[in-house]
Amino acid sequence: MERTFEQLIDINTKIAVLAGGMSNEREVSLRSGKNCLAALQRLGYKNSVLIDVDENIVQKLKDEKIEVAYNALHGKYGEDGCIQGVLEILGIKYTGCGVMSSALCMNKHYTKEMLKSAGIPLINSVFVRKGESVSEKVKDLRYPMMIKPVCEGSSIGMFKVHNEKELLEKFSESEKLNQDILIEEFLVGTCATVGVLQDKDELFATAILEFRTKTEWYDYEAKYTEGLTEFILPASFNEEMTSKIKDIAIKSHMACGCNSLSRVDFLVVDNIPYVLEINTSPGMTDLSDLPAQAKCIGISYDQLVQLILNSAGLQK
Repeated sequence: MERTFEQLIDINTKIAVLAGGMSNEREVSLRSGKNCLAALQRLGYKNSVLIDVDENIVQKLKDEKIEVAYNALHGKYGEDGCIQGVLEILGIKYTGCGVMSSALCMNKHYTKEMLKSAGIPLINSVFVRKGESVSEKVKDLRYPMMIKPVCEGSSIGMFKVHNEKELLEKFSESEKLNQDILIEEFLVGTCATVGVLQDKDELFATAILEFRTKTEWYDYEAKYTEGLTEFILPASFNEEMTSKIKDIAIKSHMACGCNSLSRVDFLVVDNIPYVLEINTSPGMTDLSDLPAQAKCIGISYDQLVQLILNSAGLQK
């Protein structure tokens, strides 16, 4: 049964769907933005426009006399607190997470620090700043390990290493992205992701999406090569584990101060659901996870867009 949600934003409001941007995820963001704009117009928000975000974004927002921004940006400048700060300065209400939670969740290390304080299950890892000795840092971790740049998505710059020689070689390669690095023990388990949504004061989880890959881990190739990953929705977990994952997803969302929506990624190993990271601006394309997860619990694409838009009306 399809759910319905109250419209908290006036139907005549001038809304800008912010898309495109200047990150590596520009093309995906444009697809998300076009879909969101079409949904807003179907919902009756005829004063909605799509704005391709660039260095002139402030002037564009002023010229269009924008009252509410619907954030469909992904990656740098869009989900790291930058565009949120601009909108705060301009006094424009916006959808999704705020400055602090956006910046926090963009960084895998700082996300884990917040989750650790909330008692969330996490894989053993160490944080290596540029210039620090990686060999010294990882002496208490077990091989194999995963190398993860702290602020990259789509598995960019990630490597699995089996010994110190590979560690030094791949760490040097990953450092070229000019970022600090997270080194994490490699565990074998079930990859899954779940959305967290907000309806007024109620937080709830979507259906869980499970990934079964033909590659050794859920890498860039597995994510973007047709046929290399099987998607199971809803996931094949039993009722107890399903409830546990959803509960941890909501607790993680809250621990990082997220608002409106997020997507929490898990690796389930020996009945322990480890949180990997939190995405504060999930994709909204035809093939994206969140719309499929929402549809599985009776929320259509248009109703999902309405729910996300409502988050702008909940800002204080």
